[in-house]
Amino acid sequence: MQFYSKFLIIITGTILLYALFLIFSDIQKLDNKIIDFDINYVPVILFLVTTSWIPLYARWHLLLKNTDTKISLRGNILIYLSGFALSITPGKVGELIRTQLLKDKYGISRTKTVPLIFVEKLYDLTGAVIVSIIGIWFFREAGYVIIIGLSLLVFLFIMISSDKIFKKSVNWFGKFKITEKFLIPLTESYEIIKISTRGKIALCSLLLSVLYWFIISLAVYFTLQAFKITTSFLNVAPTFTASLFLGAISFIPGGIGVAEGSLVGLLSLQGIDLSFAVIVVVVIRIFTLWYGVAVGFMALKISGGFSLKS
Repeated sequence: MQFYSKFLIIITGTILLYALFLIFSDIQKLDNKIIDFDINYVPVILFLVTTSWIPLYARWHLLLKNTDTKISLRGNILIYLSGFALSITPGKVGELIRTQLLKDKYGISRTKTVPLIFVEKLYDLTGAVIVSIIGIWFFREAGYVIIIGLSLLVFLFIMISSDKIFKKSVNWFGKFKITEKFLIPLTESYEIIKISTRGKIALCSLLLSVLYWFIISLAVYFTLQAFKITTSFLNVAPTFTASLFLGAISFIPGGIGVAEGSLVGLLSLQGIDLSFAVIVVVVIRIFTLWYGVAVGFMALKISGGFSLKS
C-alpha cells in the first residue's frame, strides 16, 4: 500500500506539473495546434515505441544468457516489461523490481541480476552518447550534454576497470540513503559486470542499445511530424537523447520536469515557439514514458508481482 501511495503521489505531481506547463503557455495558440495534430500518426508512433523495446529485451536476454541464467520466454518477457512500471523512479532504479521478481519466481540470487541492471544503464548511456554524436553536426547545442555524458562514461569505465576501484566506488555511493539498498549487491558481483562488458556480449549489447535510441528517436520524429513540425531526424535524435540524459542524472523520479523542461528549451532553440513546444513535449512524454509505464503495470499485474490491495 505504501508503494501504491508513492506512485499516486508521482502521478499527481506529474499532472500538476503538466498543468502548470500549459497554464504558463499561450492557451489560445495551443488550441489550433492541438486540433492540427494528425492522429493518423498515432499507430505509427505507438508501433515504433513498442518496437524499440525489442532490442532492449534482446539485450536483457543476452545478458542473462551470458551468466547462464535461463527462464521461460513468456516469464522473462513479463518480468522485463514489469520493470517499465517503475521507470518513473529516480534514475529508473525501480527497474530493479525485475531482480526481485526473478528471485521470487525462479530463486535467482539478486547478486547475480542486480549488476545486469547496472550494466544495462551503462549501455543505455553509451548508446545515447553515440546517437547524439552522430547528430551533433546538425544540432551543436547538444554538444554540452554530450561532454557531460562522455565524462560520466569515462568515470564509469574507470570504475569497472578493476575490482579494487569498483568496490571502493560502490562503497562510497552506498553511503547515500537513496543508493545503499541496491548498490550493496554490486559489491559481490564484480565478475558478472566484468563478463558482461567484454568481448562479443559487449559489442552486441552496444549495437542493440544504439538501435533502441534510433527507433525511439524515430517515434519522436513522427510525433513532431504529426504536429506538422518540419525538422530533420538528425536534429531530433540528439535533442531527445540529450533531454532524457539530463532528466536521468537529475535523479528526479522519471526525470519529470527536468527532461520536459530541457526538451522544451532545446526545441525552442530550433525555432519552435516556446508555448507550442510545451504541448509537443507533453505529448512526446505520454508516448515515450507513460505508455511504457501503463504497459509495465499490466505486465506486473499479469505476472502476479503487483496487487492494488498489497
